[in-house]
Amino acid sequence: MAAHLSSGRVKPSLLFPQAIVWDEYLTGPFGLIAQYSLLKEHEVEKMFTLKPGRLPPADVKNIIFFVRPKLELMDIITDNVLREDRGRSPQRDFHILFVPRRSLLCEQWLKEQGVLGSFIHREQYSLDLIPFDGDLLSMESESAFKECYLESDQTSLYHAAKGLMTLQALYGTIPQIFGKGDCARHVANMMIRMKREFPGSQNSIFPVFDTLLLLDRNVDLLTPLATQLTYEGLIDEIYGIQNTYVKLPPEKFAPKKQGESGKDLPTEPKKLQLNSAEELYAEIRDKNFNAVGSVLSKKAKIISAAFEERHHAKTVGEIKQFVSQLPHMQAARSSLANHTSIAELIKDITTSEDFFDNLTVEQEFMSGIDTDKVNNYIEDCIAQKHPLIKILRLVCLQSVCNSGLKQKVLDHYKREILQTYGYEHILTLNNLEKAGLLKPQTGGRNNYPTIRKTLRLWMDDVNEQNPNDISYVYSGYAPLSVRLAQLLARPGWRSIEEVLKMLPGPHFEERQQLPTGLQKKRQHGENRVTLVFFLGGVTYAEIAALRFLSQMEDGGTEYIIATTKLINGTTWIKSLMEKLEPAPF
Repeated sequence: MAAHLSSGRVKPSLLFPQAIVWDEYLTGPFGLIAQYSLLKEHEVEKMFTLKPGRLPPADVKNIIFFVRPKLELMDIITDNVLREDRGRSPQRDFHILFVPRRSLLCEQWLKEQGVLGSFIHREQYSLDLIPFDGDLLSMESESAFKECYLESDQTSLYHAAKGLMTLQALYGTIPQIFGKGDCARHVANMMIRMKREFPGSQNSIFPVFDTLLLLDRNVDLLTPLATQLTYEGLIDEIYGIQNTYVKLPPEKFAPKKQGESGKDLPTEPKKLQLNSAEELYAEIRDKNFNAVGSVLSKKAKIISAAFEERHHAKTVGEIKQFVSQLPHMQAARSSLANHTSIAELIKDITTSEDFFDNLTVEQEFMSGIDTDKVNNYIEDCIAQKHPLIKILRLVCLQSVCNSGLKQKVLDHYKREILQTYGYEHILTLNNLEKAGLLKPQTGGRNNYPTIRKTLRLWMDDVNEQNPNDISYVYSGYAPLSVRLAQLLARPGWRSIEEVLKMLPGPHFEERQQLPTGLQKKRQHGENRVTLVFFLGGVTYAEIAALRFLSQMEDGGTEYIIATTKLINGTTWIKSLMEKLEPAPF
C-alpha cells in the first residue's frame, strides 16, 4: 500500500493532506502490511471507519474510501457523499479504492444513486495474499467457501490464481503443481491460462518452491468441524484470533497488589498479538495443549534463575553484561506471564464436564463408533438448547464420518433443530446440505472407514508430549488434508489412488516448464519446499500439523501454507448460516 502511495502513480491531487475512510473488515488485514505511522508519512492525516451519516470533520483536501466491492457498503458511501457540505471551502475531493477488484455493479449502483460523478478517481487495490507469519499467507476472503460451494461464484478462485501468479513473479515459476478437488482444478487451469495470455510472465528467477499443492476444503470437510487441541487452535476456538490479534477477558491480566479489592479491575478486553516474533509463543503455539504446562513451568525456572544472576554479578563488566540482557529478560518474563494467564483461562474450559463430553462424542465419531444412529448426547444438548453452532458442528461431523446420515436419522435431527431453535434456520440446514456437510447417505455405502484405515486417520496410541505423528493436533485424529500432503511427499499419491477416487473432485498433476539453467540441482540433505494452498479455509491445527512435518528430521520437505481464509469450525459454520428475518407487518 505504501508502495502505491509513494510510487510514480500518485495523482497530483493526492499530494494534499488526506483522510482514509475504511471498510471496517479491511482494517485488520491492512494493519499487517501498513501501520498508521507509515500512512502518516504519506500525508494521511485522519482515519475513519465507514458508517452511515456525515463524515467526521477533518481539515483535509482528499477523502479516500477503501472498501470491498459490496452493494451494502455503496449505500453507506452514498449517504456519506450526499451529506457532505457543498458550501464548505475548500471543497473536498472524493476517491474510491476497491479491494481487491473494481466492480462494475458497484459503480453502476453509485451512478443510479447520483454520486458516481463525485469520485475523481475510481481505482482498485489488488490485495491478494497477506503475510500472517513467516510461513503463512491468507487472502482473508471471509465468504470464499460459501461462494465456491453454494453460489458457484469463482471470483475468489480467480483472486487465488492471481495471488499465485504474483508469488511466482517474485519467487520463480513452481515446476510441479498437484491438486485435488474441482476448485483446485479451476485454479490450476486459470494459472495455466494466465501464463499463456501473458508470455512475458515467464521469469528468470531461480524457483524457491519445488511443488504447489492445491487442496479443496470440501475434500476434507471433517477436520474444521473437530475441536482443535493445539495451544493456538484452542485460543482460536474459545476466543477467536482476528488478523493475528486475540481479545481476552481482562481480569486474569490485572497486576495483583496486596490488600487491593477487586473493584478496580480493568473492564476493557486484553488485546495481544500472536505470531512467531514472540519467542515463547513460537515454541508453544503448535504443541498439544496438554504439553504446554510443562514448557511454561520450565521457562519460569529458567527466567527466575536468570534474574537471580544479578546477585552474583560482582565486577563492573558482569554488571554491565547483566544490564544489557535485562530488556530481553523482562520481555521474556512478561511473555511468560501472558501465556500462563491464557493457559489458565483455557484450562478452566478444557477441564469442564461439557468440554469433555463434547470431545468424547467427536472422538467416537472420528474413530467410527455409532455414527449411523441418533446420538443421545446431541439430543440432550438440543433439549437443553445449547448454542446452535455447537449442535450443527456435531451433527455435521457425524454426517461426514458416516458418508451422510440415514434419511430417518437426518429427518429426526432436522425436526429437533427446527422445533427447538426456530423454523428460520431451515435455510441454514439447506446450505449445509448443499455444501455436503449434512446430507442423506446415497447408495447406502459408508466410505469413511476405508478412508480412515487407508490414510491412518485415527491413531489410538497418540503421544501428546513428544509427538511422532500429526495426529497429536487432535489427540488421535490426523487431519485428512495434511495426511494427503504428507503422502504426496512420500511415497506419492499413486499409493493411495483408490482412496483419492472416493474423495470429491479430480486429482491431477501439471508440470510448468522452467527456462534452461533454472532447474534445481538438489544438494545432499537439502529440503524440498512445498506450498500448500487450501481453497476454502484452513485451521490452526492443520497449520501446526504441517509445521510438525517441516520439522521432522527425516521429512525432507518444508511447508509454506496459503489459504483463502483462516477458519475454525464455528466461523466456518457461521459463514454458511442464513437467518430468515420475519416480514414486518
